[in-house]
Amino acid sequence: MGNTQNGSRGRPDFLLLILAILLAGFGLVMVFSASSNVALVAQKFNNDAFYFLKKQLLWAVLGVFMMLFLMNLPYKFYKKGFIFLFIPVLIMLLIVPFTEPINGASSWLPIGPLRIQPTELAKLALILYLGSLISKKDEKFRDFKKGLLPVLIIVGFICGLIMLQPDLGSCMILAATAIVMIIAGGANLKHIFMAGSIIGVILTVVVSLSMAFQPPEVWAYRIARFTAYLDPLADKENTGLQLVSSLQALGHGGFAGAGFGESVQKLHYLTYPYNDFIFSIIAEEFGFLGSALFILTYLLFLWRGLIVALRCPDQYGTIVGVGIVASIGIQAFINIGGVTGTIPLTGVTLPFISAGGTSLFVCLMSVGILA
Repeated sequence: MGNTQNGSRGRPDFLLLILAILLAGFGLVMVFSASSNVALVAQKFNNDAFYFLKKQLLWAVLGVFMMLFLMNLPYKFYKKGFIFLFIPVLIMLLIVPFTEPINGASSWLPIGPLRIQPTELAKLALILYLGSLISKKDEKFRDFKKGLLPVLIIVGFICGLIMLQPDLGSCMILAATAIVMIIAGGANLKHIFMAGSIIGVILTVVVSLSMAFQPPEVWAYRIARFTAYLDPLADKENTGLQLVSSLQALGHGGFAGAGFGESVQKLHYLTYPYNDFIFSIIAEEFGFLGSALFILTYLLFLWRGLIVALRCPDQYGTIVGVGIVASIGIQAFINIGGVTGTIPLTGVTLPFISAGGTSLFVCLMSVGILA
């Protein structure tokens, strides 16, 4: 990437762009494979095997156009221009808890024919805001009261709004991304540990408060699903069902896979094979070999993004770049870790791959800024 001291546009990193397009393209293929059978037999999806693919393709096209537009803006524009994204997102986060719940969460905002997920936009908006705030403070950022505390207040406020939906997975991703950006911003080591502790307390408080607004049986079920990874077979017909089905998909895939389109678990066993559990379908259809190649491509994308961020000539660009890479990487880890039983399931999408238009759109926007 061409380095520029005045923040003007440099040469885009073509390897980063190619990897992003490859991931998004593979995501479209897997969304079709994972959703076509489900959509074909469901009247609410118009018995259209291409229902989810068409929606995802629309968002992909919009995302690519936005990516090309954003990568042609000087990156320092975002140091003040973040406000054009942050304020609308803040308004949407305030409105969305009052919308009609879907699957127990009020996370979607209908805008015309589209449904927007403000939380996905909030991740990018907060990265741009924190990058601006941390870089402006410069050396003052090493002071807890004047530097780090305002950052923690903003993170806590946004986490609180997200938990009103409630969306624990996104809240965790946002908090973890903030910690990575605090480290990249050069915070005092003692303050970094303090920040991690404070963010942990914030998460505990906002989760507890959100529980107060939900019926006890709802949270009892969610906690049971969260802890089901310890022994999914103990309640394999209820709280452990999704993880057991996911592990069966991984087992069926074996080394070489069952073949494209040949997944069994997507046939009404996994509840959302085209969304949260799309990696399970990848593993079942392409096996260990295909899954390993996919993960290596993902790691190459994250590595390249980190290289671009570290090569940036000023602190602001580096902090924002590291934040973008961290957000995508952390979310991918939580998704893959959850569906493989490595960590508890939290119901987050796999960036670039899962069905979810806002998620794909924001990922491509992020690549445009990074490039």
